Amino acid sequence: MAKEKKVREPVNWRKELHLAPGYIILSLWVLFTFVLLGWVIAASFSTSKEIFSGDVFKFASGLHFENYAKAWNTSNVSVFFTNSLIYASISCALLILVCAPAAYVLSRFTFIGNKLIQNGFVASMGVPATMIVLPLFGLVAGWNVLNISLANRAALIFLYVGINVPYTTIFLLTFFGNLSRAFEEAAAIDGCPPMKTFWKIMLPMAQPGIITVTIFNFINVWNEYFMSLIFANSDKVKPVAIGLYGMINSMRYTGDYAGMFASVVIVFLPTFILYVFMSEKIIAGITGGGVKG
Repeated sequence: MAKEKKVREPVNWRKELHLAPGYIILSLWVLFTFVLLGWVIAASFSTSKEIFSGDVFKFASGLHFENYAKAWNTSNVSVFFTNSLIYASISCALLILVCAPAAYVLSRFTFIGNKLIQNGFVASMGVPATMIVLPLFGLVAGWNVLNISLANRAALIFLYVGINVPYTTIFLLTFFGNLSRAFEEAAAIDGCPPMKTFWKIMLPMAQPGIITVTIFNFINVWNEYFMSLIFANSDKVKPVAIGLYGMINSMRYTGDYAGMFASVVIVFLPTFILYVFMSEKIIAGITGGGVKG
């Protein structure tokens, strides 16, 4: 059987002309972002003298990889990086364990208070952190855990999980709601109980949504600043956002701007890698939703 030749559709120039302003704005934004990131990366391999003289892209004195080694070891970037990695990883895992079953129950079962709980989650997403930080600080301070490193870490993880529960639950609720009920009906016919159906069938089917919301939560926790500023009292428990802010302030006295830009690149690298290698997963998780029931 001969292969059918693909017929190329003619270009609709009138439509493309209408989209031209959008293309131009998007191209300018991409170019600006590329130049900005390129300058920061080039500055991280330069010296402070080259940065102030405007010779960042010339690399007259060569590539200074020692800027990264100095930032990692001397400026405590390794400590801040490890703290943020611990906070983000544990928080994301706990959020899935808590929110995935809750979202499944809210989307699949009808009971008294279901809509009230959903509306409560949606309403809590609009509450700014500044309104709850003082009561939270009073509660955590009452536990006397702010001066204990391990307890302080646990308190920060608890706060990160609590803040992101509404968003994660609503995101997964929408995703579970789009999955076909035929899978549950088939499992019930085979004698599979509801909890086992969730863990063995429905949760794996929701993998695109779980991956997407986990990426978003990881980035939110990694870049979180306000709560960390209030509750992280020592350098041992500070995440990268607070640590980077302290390093920027210290540049007034040390003048090591090349080391500062190296620190910025190190802090920026994990989220950049997530976006580059997981972009398709993010798009699939947002636009997908399984077989419509």
